[in-house]
Amino acid sequence: MQPSQPLIDFRNTNTVWASILVETLWRSGLRRAILCPGSRSTPLTIAFTRHPGIESIPVLDERSAAFFALGLAKQSAIATALVCTSGTAGANFYPAAIEARESRVPLLVLTADRPPELRDCHAGQAIDQVKFYGDYPNWYAELATPSLDRSLLQYLRETAIRAWRHTLFPVPGPVHLNLPFRDPLAPLPQPEAAALAPDFDAEGFFASIRPPQCPQWELSDVAIASVLSQWQPCDRGAIVAGVAQPPDPQRYCEAIAILSQTLGWPVLAEALSPLRNFARLNPYLISTYDPILRHPTHADRLKPEMVVQIGPLPTSKVLRSWLASAQAQHWIVDPGDRNLNPLHDRAVHLPTAIEALAARRSPASTPPLPSAYLKTWLDLERQGRSRLDETIAALDAAIEPKAAWLLSQVLPPATPLFIANSMPVRDLEWFWSPGNRHVRPFVNRGANGIDGTLSTALGICHRDRPGVLLTGDLAFLHDTNGLLISRQFVGHLTVILINNNGGGIFEMLPIAQFDPPFETFFATPQAVDFGQLCAAYGIEYQAIATWTQLEALLHSLPDRGIRLLEVRTDRRHDTLWRRDCLSDLFL
Repeated sequence: MQPSQPLIDFRNTNTVWASILVETLWRSGLRRAILCPGSRSTPLTIAFTRHPGIESIPVLDERSAAFFALGLAKQSAIATALVCTSGTAGANFYPAAIEARESRVPLLVLTADRPPELRDCHAGQAIDQVKFYGDYPNWYAELATPSLDRSLLQYLRETAIRAWRHTLFPVPGPVHLNLPFRDPLAPLPQPEAAALAPDFDAEGFFASIRPPQCPQWELSDVAIASVLSQWQPCDRGAIVAGVAQPPDPQRYCEAIAILSQTLGWPVLAEALSPLRNFARLNPYLISTYDPILRHPTHADRLKPEMVVQIGPLPTSKVLRSWLASAQAQHWIVDPGDRNLNPLHDRAVHLPTAIEALAARRSPASTPPLPSAYLKTWLDLERQGRSRLDETIAALDAAIEPKAAWLLSQVLPPATPLFIANSMPVRDLEWFWSPGNRHVRPFVNRGANGIDGTLSTALGICHRDRPGVLLTGDLAFLHDTNGLLISRQFVGHLTVILINNNGGGIFEMLPIAQFDPPFETFFATPQAVDFGQLCAAYGIEYQAIATWTQLEALLHSLPDRGIRLLEVRTDRRHDTLWRRDCLSDLFL
C-alpha cells in the first residue's frame, strides 16, 4: 500500500525522527520490518507499525527474528529491517549478521541505544554497541541523537538513503545503524515538535528519493572475447557450478548451458544451485562427480586443463581435492568482490555475472562436437546416475539419504526447499537426482552454521509458495524458538525432520572412532518427544513409518500452517551405507 502523503509523526522529537527514517527507507525500497519487543526501540516500533506500506512482524526471540528476516531477504532479494532494543538484545542478531555477510544477503539492522550520557555509568540495559558486529556489516553508522533541527533531519534522510544503498552495494550484505534515543520514548506530546508541522514541506523533503540502481562490475566486450578465445580451443575444460540462489533461476541455468555448449565442456553442478532442477536446459550436466572422482582411475584420466568456476565451489571435499591436484588454469566468474578461492591457486577473477558473460559472448557458428573428454564424463554420469537412482528407489529401510533423493522425485513444481547444514546439504549433493521440477533450493552456506534453521525457512516461505525444510534433529532443536513465529507466519512450511538421535555429521569424522568422548560430547544424543513438542505449539505432527507415506504427504502441500514429519533413522547405519554406496558406485 502506498501512503497518500509522507507519514511524519509530529507528536514529539523521537516520533518525528523515527518516522522520517522509516518513510525514507520505505521510499528507498523497504517493505518488511521484524520488530523485537523492548523499551528503548519504542520510537522505531511506533514508526514502523504506523506505516501502511511496510509489513511489520513482531518476533519475541531476537536470534530467531534475525534469521526470519534473513529468510525474507533471501526470498525477495530486498533487505528486511530488523529492530531491537538496547543491551544484549542486539547481540542475538550477530549470527544472522555474519550469515548475511558471508552468503551475501541484504539486511538492515537497527539497534536502539541509550544516549551518550547514559553510557559507561551503569545505566540499565546499556552496553557498548558501537560497531557491535565488527567488520561483518557492509557499512555501519551511529546516528546523532534525535533533533528537530532541519539540517539534522536532512542528515538523517541522507544517512538512511546511504544505509539502504549499502545493503545492496558493492555486494548485498548487512548494514548496521545504531540509534540512540532520549526520553520520552512513548509518543507523549511536545509542543516544539507540533510547531514544526505547519511549515514542513514533507513532499519536497522526500521528493528525490528513489530505489537505488546498484552498479555492477562488468567486463567489456573486448575482455569477454579475449577470455573466450583462451577457453574455446581447450577440449579438456570443465565448468564447476557451486551454491547459488539467483533471483531468476531459469536465466541463470540458461546462461551456464549456453557457455557449456559453446565450449563443449561438462558442468559439474552442485545440488544447492538451481541447475539440477532445470536439467533439460543442459545436456552436459554432471551430478555424480563426487562418486566418480572417488575412483582413482577416473579421477586421474579426467583431470582438466582449464576450469571455470561459477560462484563458490561446491561442498564436496573430494571435488576440491581433485581440483587442487589438477593445477588447471582456473577462472572464477562472480560479480562480487569476495575471495571465492579456498584452493589458493592462481585463479583469475572475472568480475561479472554469468548471465552477462553468456549474453555478450561471440557465439561460434556451430557448437563443437563432443570431445572424448566430454564423452567420458557423460558416459560415467549415465552409468552412475542410473545405478544410484535404482539403488535408492529399491530401498525400503529408513535410510537418511533416501529422504533427500525422494524430494527430488516428488516435490511440487517450484517448491521453495530450505536445506539445513551438516548432513542434509551433503545428502543433497550426493543423491539429489536431476529433473525439471524447478525446485528452488535455499541454504545458509555463508558461515555453514546450524543457527536459525527453522526461522530462516519460515522467512523464505512467508507469503510465498508452500515450502519444505529438510533438517536433522539437532539443527531443529537449536532453533525451536522459531516456532514462536507460527502465529505471525502467513503461508505453509512442511518440516521433514530426520531424527537420528544426534549429530550424524560427526559419524563421518575420525573422532567417531574415539568413544568416550565421542557419543556424549560430539554426537550429543537427545531424547525429545517431537510429537509433544509440536503439541505444545499447536503444530501438526506425523511420524513417518514408510517412504510411501512420506511421498503421499509431499505430492501436494497444504496452503497454510506448519507441520512436522518425523523420519527416524540410525546414524551409524546411515554413515556406513553412504560410504559403501559412494565408494562402490564405480567399482
